[in-house]
Amino acid sequence: MFEGIKGLFSNDIGIDLGTANSLVFLKDRGIVMREPSVVAIQSGTKNVLAVGSEAKAMLARTPPNIEAIRPMKDGVIADFDAAEQMIKYFIQKGNEGRGMVAPRLVIGIPSGVTGVERRAVREAGLGGAREVHLIDEPVAAAIGAGLPVTEPVGSMIVDIGGGTTEVAVLSLQGTVISESVRVAGDELSDAISSYLKKVHNLVVGERTAEEIKIRVGSAFPDDEFDQTSMDVRGLHLLSGLPRTISVRAGDVREAMVEPLNVIVEAVKRTLERTPPELAADIVDRGIMLAGGGALVRGISDLISNETGILTHVAEDPLLCVVNGCGRVLEDFKRLGRVLDASEFSRLAN
Repeated sequence: MFEGIKGLFSNDIGIDLGTANSLVFLKDRGIVMREPSVVAIQSGTKNVLAVGSEAKAMLARTPPNIEAIRPMKDGVIADFDAAEQMIKYFIQKGNEGRGMVAPRLVIGIPSGVTGVERRAVREAGLGGAREVHLIDEPVAAAIGAGLPVTEPVGSMIVDIGGGTTEVAVLSLQGTVISESVRVAGDELSDAISSYLKKVHNLVVGERTAEEIKIRVGSAFPDDEFDQTSMDVRGLHLLSGLPRTISVRAGDVREAMVEPLNVIVEAVKRTLERTPPELAADIVDRGIMLAGGGALVRGISDLISNETGILTHVAEDPLLCVVNGCGRVLEDFKRLGRVLDASEFSRLAN
């Protein structure tokens, strides 16, 4: 009865808690924040100095008594205190100007997390929210991608994030089958780094590997694109001096074969376990890709080729999860069933 009144004095908030970046959605305003998942604290204490972009900016410019922490690892909380501070920061920023009532919070989390990990996310959220609801990331991604999750038809979503790849078959607001593998965009970058070290004796940083993946990375053979090359700068292992080499797109694709195969196998295993009626729907409607990994050139062609099912990339794949959280907030009565039952509420009594 009072929920409508509470909503007038607070901003309902949706958060995509990512391993590398977190996004925040405000009801009636859309996506308002995209911050790195980083917290800067004073060494030896729990004193938080900065969160998000400010913390990331401090990374290379700090004295030894300040350390930066990534509270999320593989999509789950690795450091509870830091995660709680980060979520509080997002809530505080989101609820600015409407501070009378703590907001309702919807947080996207990987489907493969344990009950203990779910409880940790909920309790971290209750540091600044009146109630916390959790939504599995593949469900949020499917809603954000515009799939008909409320209808009695099967839909398949593959959400390739930074730390995890989520594969799920959905129908009637529920997850029929899901699988989560901890191989995703970060592992593709790591595979490129390993290839350069092994074949060219060249050591490169995370950012360089990521740039190579974006510019010349691909998942499916393309004779013309495979000849594209890129100059890469790094440290030569034998001489210890900086060196520049040229890397071909075809070689980069070969370097990423192993993690790509893990993702494809997860999709195949999920399809094998799908009930026949829903499998028929997926053949008709195709597979939808979301998450940053969906932007790797040719990944939809690879999955189509391996499964025999047409595969599409969602519009704005990076924003699917947070947009899904937002749509649930905006249509809470109709879509509320997709959430975990919320036994966590500060105002329950």
